[in-house]
This record gives sequence, structure tokens and C-alpha cells, in this order.
Amino acid sequence: MSYPNTYYKQTMADTKVRPVLSEAVECDTVVVGGGLAGLTTALQLARAGQSVVVLEAECVGFGASGRNGGFVSPGYATGTAEIARRAGGEAARQLHLLSIEGVDFVRQTIETLKIDGARPQAGLVSVLRHDDGKSMRAHADEMRRAYGYELEYLDTDQVRSVLKSKRYFHGLRDGRAFHIHPLNYLRGVADEVERLGGRIYERSAAIGTALNGAEKTVQTIRGKVRARQVVFSTGGYTGPLNGRLNRAFLPIATYVMLSEKAPELIRTAVATSDAVGDNRRAGDYYRLVDGGKRLLWGGRITTRAASPAALARELRREMVGTYPQLEELKTELAWSGLMSYARHLMPQIGEMQSGAWHCTAFGGHGLNTTAIGGKLVAEAILGQSDRYKLFKPFGLVWAGGYAGLAVAQLTYWKLQAQDWWRERAA
Repeated sequence: MSYPNTYYKQTMADTKVRPVLSEAVECDTVVVGGGLAGLTTALQLARAGQSVVVLEAECVGFGASGRNGGFVSPGYATGTAEIARRAGGEAARQLHLLSIEGVDFVRQTIETLKIDGARPQAGLVSVLRHDDGKSMRAHADEMRRAYGYELEYLDTDQVRSVLKSKRYFHGLRDGRAFHIHPLNYLRGVADEVERLGGRIYERSAAIGTALNGAEKTVQTIRGKVRARQVVFSTGGYTGPLNGRLNRAFLPIATYVMLSEKAPELIRTAVATSDAVGDNRRAGDYYRLVDGGKRLLWGGRITTRAASPAALARELRREMVGTYPQLEELKTELAWSGLMSYARHLMPQIGEMQSGAWHCTAFGGHGLNTTAIGGKLVAEAILGQSDRYKLFKPFGLVWAGGYAGLAVAQLTYWKLQAQDWWRERAA
């Protein structure tokens, strides 16, 4: 197996190795990329009786889908007001409902497939690092009014009773949201795709495509797939395979670390099994794992991946700055991964040309949105719905190349500075 060394690799429920494509095969739909979007697309197509092939350059869940924070909660990386400005108020509402549907879809998939290694842990707390409870109560009221979605407001005393840090003031608890072992979830989905007759090939990177005819061809080093439909779901690891897709997002690195086993020390800081995320752009997110014995902590973004040692130092600085009582908590493991971010900070879902689909740019959106993206593409291929068109205002716009990366890094530093001043004023 060629997975990066992560907590999820160390706790995988199975170590099945899938074959390399070494011949010419045919199918109804070929999916390029064995992450969450691609596997969900393949699952829904296989459930409908299509013959499906999935090509994965490394292993199922090798990329961001299999090494993220494991959060499953509604919403998008950009704000509701910006979505409404681009797409209109009703479309923004429908898009948010899709993100809620994604939460339920992931939960139902775990239950239906009995993926014990990805058993959901309920609860997500979103916290403010400045004193503005009025905005949080207003948001909770709006979610209840517009979507019938309940969020529990937590005042400062309630927040600090479970998150023992002076950095936090107010919070919202989402009891429908949950967190999971993402790699075990993906491997469970992959098993079901194969049970239904789908074929998944690992270590089978796509190196060329022919997309203009009614029959599409995807070439690998040792094999070839012919299909009527092609789905590109390669995320931050797209590379030069599809130039239009590769130009439409920025590969952004994010970071995660895992603590040593120290349950008593960890409880002096984090006394909840809920996952936690703060309100800053690329802020901290963390949760207890291994039955509460370890703390998994993520955050930061950069336009270039740092070394594990450097990223561990950065994340530790954030953790100890939030929880000084964890200064003696040792880090056992740290890793990074590339996510794809579009310039408009929304997923890119659609048909780039007849029979060629894209489902990508899920950086910052959570597992639920990635999964619902795959479901929408499958619905479109099967002629069941055109709900994917809700994402039409967020197309494959050029992300700016190297200049875009520089702007993204400068923007992140600017937002960090704004966060710093806002917190100091609290």
C-alpha cells in the first residue's frame, strides 16, 4: 500500500489491495479518481445497474478524501450571501438544502452498508474567538426559520465548560452533524461498488484521454478503458491530464497532527466528544479519536506543502496557544494533503462537454458536500435529475495559475491578520 502515514492508515479496517489495469476494458461510465466524489458517483451508478470502472492513481482514498478531519456538516466554504449574489436567493437556499442532504446521505450509507469502521460520532461545535454572541444567535434563528435546522446556542460559560480555553466566547452545537473515520468510509463504499459489479483499479493513473466522440477513451500506462461517459473527480491531484480542469482550481495544502495517548491530560482541555471548529478562515479544527485517548488537530493552509516536522511545529503552536495546559502533550504524527479550491470557493460540478463530467474543488466543504456532488453527477448521467445545474454559476473559471497561488497565500495572510486584530479587540 502507498498511503501516506496517517492515523487513518494506521487504523484502517482492511488492507485489501486492488488490481492494476493491464488490459483494454469497456464499461458504461469510467470514473477517474478514487476519492469520495468518484466513489460516490460509482456507487450510485452501480446501484442503478450501470457497468462502472474506477481508475485510481494510488490507492482508494489516497488523497484528501482519506486523510482529512472527518467532519460531516452542512454548508460551504464561502458564505450564503456570496452564493446568493452569484446564483440568486432561491438557488442559494436549494444549494444549502443539498449540503444538508449530503449529511444524511453519508449517515444513511454507513448504516445501509454497515461500515462499522466509520461509525458516526454525533456533534459538531462551531466556536467564535471573539465576543459576538448576537451574530451566532441570529445565525441559529435563520437556520431554524429557513431550513427547519436546529442549532443549539452556547454562551461563553457553556463553551468554556467543555472547551477550557479563554480564546473561545460563543458557540453553536449541531447535533445532526457528526465526524467519522473517512478512509474506512471510503473503503466501505469501494467494497460495495465491487459487490455490485463495479471494477476498481489502483495504481492505474490515467495518462491520456480521447473525449470528442460518442465513445470516450481513457488510457493508463498498461491499459485502456472505453466508455460512453467519463467523470473526472481527481481533486488536488489532477495534474496535466485535463488542462481545462487543472487550470480551474488551486491545489492548497492543509495539515493535520495526532497527539500521543494522554486521555487525562487531554480532558483538562477538551471535555467533549463533539468535533470542534473555530470561525477563522482556515482556522483550527479538532476532535478526540481512539476512544478519547488522542487528539487529532488540523488547520493552516499554504500554497506549498511543508515538511511534517515544520507543519507539526505550526499546529502545536496553534494548539498550545489555545490550550496552554496541553504544552506537554507530545505529537506522534503529522501529515498534509492537497485540496482543490476554485477561485469562487464553491464546488465545480457539471458537464464540460458531451459525456465528460467534472466533480471537484471540494476544499473546505466537508465530506457531505463531496458525497452529494458525486450523487448529483450520477443522477445526471442516469437521467434522474438535473440538480447539478444548481452549480452552473460556479463553473470552471481560470484560477490564476502561479499568480493565483500567490494571491491565495497573500489573502490568507491578510485574513489571519484581520482575525488577530479582531481577537485582540475582544
